Amino acid sequence: MDKQKHTSRRKFLKNSALMGSGIFIVPRHVLGGKGYTAPSDKLNLAAIGAGGKGHSDIMNSYHKGANNVVALCDIDSNQAKRSVNKFPKAKFYKDFRVMLEEMRDDIDAVTISTPDHVHGIAAMSAMQSGMHVYVQKPLTHNIYEARQLTEAARKHKVVTQMGNQGASNPAQTLMVDWMQQGLIGTVHTVEIWTNRPVWPQGIPVPNGQELPKHLSKEDWDLFIGPANYVDYDPLYHPFKWRGWWDFGTGALGDMGCHLIDPAFRVLQLGYPTEVECSVGQVFTRDWVPEHIPEGCPPSSKVKIKFPKTAVNDGDITLNWYDGGMRPFHPDLIPTDEYLGEEGSYNGVLMIGDKGIISCSTYGRNPRLYRKGEETLSMPKDYEKVFPNVDLPEWGHQVAWTEACKAGFDSKAHRALTSSFDYAGPLNETVLMGNLAIRSYALKKEKLDKRGRKRTDFYGRRKLLWDGEKMTITNFEAANQFVGRTYREGWKLI
Repeated sequence: MDKQKHTSRRKFLKNSALMGSGIFIVPRHVLGGKGYTAPSDKLNLAAIGAGGKGHSDIMNSYHKGANNVVALCDIDSNQAKRSVNKFPKAKFYKDFRVMLEEMRDDIDAVTISTPDHVHGIAAMSAMQSGMHVYVQKPLTHNIYEARQLTEAARKHKVVTQMGNQGASNPAQTLMVDWMQQGLIGTVHTVEIWTNRPVWPQGIPVPNGQELPKHLSKEDWDLFIGPANYVDYDPLYHPFKWRGWWDFGTGALGDMGCHLIDPAFRVLQLGYPTEVECSVGQVFTRDWVPEHIPEGCPPSSKVKIKFPKTAVNDGDITLNWYDGGMRPFHPDLIPTDEYLGEEGSYNGVLMIGDKGIISCSTYGRNPRLYRKGEETLSMPKDYEKVFPNVDLPEWGHQVAWTEACKAGFDSKAHRALTSSFDYAGPLNETVLMGNLAIRSYALKKEKLDKRGRKRTDFYGRRKLLWDGEKMTITNFEAANQFVGRTYREGWKLI
């Protein structure tokens, strides 16, 4: 297909919502003659991050040939092998910036499944090129980026979805119904916990090692992207980057968008008003070397407060536990049958004055308790009335690609369970916990009893948040973590 036809195709997809509800099919002879595939039939997809989770994201979006995969991008060719072998005709790139520029007129939509620190820049670049985007959780590395992406999606009129696939689990709809029926009354407390981290955290910064043979210095520079440059180490790539603030967002970033999502949706939460935390002691002792705060703590507890909402007539306290800690409600902790857990390592309790709703990872296994006894659970045939339940991850990616075809103003786009209008504020709440954790580790100098200078941590303090202005109002030093400083050549435009 030549460039002119690609451009026509992109314009068609961009404006398809103007054709009314549903997908408008242009006859093949109008656009390209015999053998031409109508633009509404298939999307041209690209993947930024083609290994690991990126492989399943592009595979699920490809949807057994319902769409075309035309380009793949990954800094590590070894990690991308499965995707490259599956789509041998797709052009392969190491630098997503080059891919987006060279294939600007050939790509309709992009999946982004990189380490967290690249999400915001890659998504913004794609949206500015008019491409629809699917971005793995967490949506961004920091709160500022989340707000910018949410606003940019509206500005550029692109179809968006965050990769918290549990949002498409019909069990969430059931829990929403329970809440709106008033079955648990007014919720005052939400308890959420995870067994993460399952990678090293709270350890000294590594000294660096030689690059493996399949990675060049240029590849590693691309991995670093907007972050501060450090030498390669297997404690950063390919998986353990999650525990370092430059690249990852810790346990909250990994599981928060999955586990906070049910409460955020059921209770219709918005911007929080305050946050405070406590972290593992290993992270804050005076003798800990200066460089350890570059990494996330081994465990933390975070308390976030919200005002009353349209469905809940009272303030809400959300407590987050990671590092294996759990709340003291052992009889109500749900079993995650999907993960084979007897007593879930990850779960949610929404506690009201009349009852409690519980669920496990991705909103699975919902239960409703009243007077201490299980009252309701998910009917065995409940999922059968919902579309896409037989697809991988409840059709989370397929719903996105179908909405891309239908257009920005379409019913399909409005029906997405985690478009940026929803995912942006959710992501900001998740990262609010990290803002508190990072502020906890800020250091100050003080004099001891003998008048000698000592370094101490500011430690635990309540942070007051103005959500509209994205500002901590009572501790200015904490505002440095609302955004980040970008390395030259990698700014969020």
